[in-house]
Amino acid sequence: MPAQCEICGKQRQVANRVSHSNIKTKRVQRPNLHRVHIIVGNTRKHVRICTRCLRSGKVAKAT
Repeated sequence: MPAQCEICGKQRQVANRVSHSNIKTKRVQRPNLHRVHIIVGNTRKHVRICTRCLRSGKVAKAT
């Protein structure tokens, strides 16, 4: 299972790490994912959601 938000599909990005001497090397930026319980129909379900989706109210956490 890749590190991906199940709501918006946000996943890792590849970027350059730039040193003081301006040498570029590849690096990976991963999304800030949290594993939370949500209500789907009448059942509780574990999903991996980025904090942006959680904070914007696209998903409500189950209590």
